[in-house]
Amino acid sequence: MFLFMMSPFHFDPTMMILIPAILLAGYAQIKVQSTFAQYSSIAARSGLTGAQVARGLLDSNRLGDVPVEMTGGMLSDHYDPRTKVLRLSRDVYQSNSLAALGVAAHEVGHVLQDEHGYILFNMRSLIVPLANIGSRLSFPLLFLGLIMRNQPLARIGVYAFAFAVLFQLVTLPVELNASRRAIELLSANGYIDTEEVRPTKKVLRAAALTYVAATLMAILQFLRLGMLSGMFGRRRD
Repeated sequence: MFLFMMSPFHFDPTMMILIPAILLAGYAQIKVQSTFAQYSSIAARSGLTGAQVARGLLDSNRLGDVPVEMTGGMLSDHYDPRTKVLRLSRDVYQSNSLAALGVAAHEVGHVLQDEHGYILFNMRSLIVPLANIGSRLSFPLLFLGLIMRNQPLARIGVYAFAFAVLFQLVTLPVELNASRRAIELLSANGYIDTEEVRPTKKVLRAAALTYVAATLMAILQFLRLGMLSGMFGRRRD
């Protein structure tokens, strides 16, 4: 989807703009996997599983009507605000590791954002449909605009991609806020002790790095597409 070439034999040098984001994304992926694996082998002293902690935190916040379900995939944990269901991957649901507790509490943080009307969480939910449509239409519109030498059409494609950028810009603080809430919830409810706070934070910080990388990628991609369309200066022929 990156429009690597303007023609079958013409390399697009604007791809160089994405290199920092590509490198950061690769590092973030390695970091989150290695950190999760490291702290997945360290059991929390509470002895509780991710599912038990999530259930306990929800109940203590009068959210007993929010079910905690197990879902497939690795690190596929998420909260669905449409169905009001919290889903944890098997490695988090069944594990009593510090990594599992951190991830479970992070997802509970999203539930609390929804329950308390956290403005950025609500904004992200509203942006999702626009971001999905924009992501699907942006590259075809830009490509058609470039091959037809129709600059207005190409720019519409760039504007459409702006919704995906906005989604990432809103998502980053939402995820950081959920992680902050997670540590506070775990500590306040006695699920982790003082010595376990730091390693749990490491897990959540590693996960946050993936969102930083995604945000940087979206911004740089937007700049790149703007250059291709002529929005930020004269377009290459």
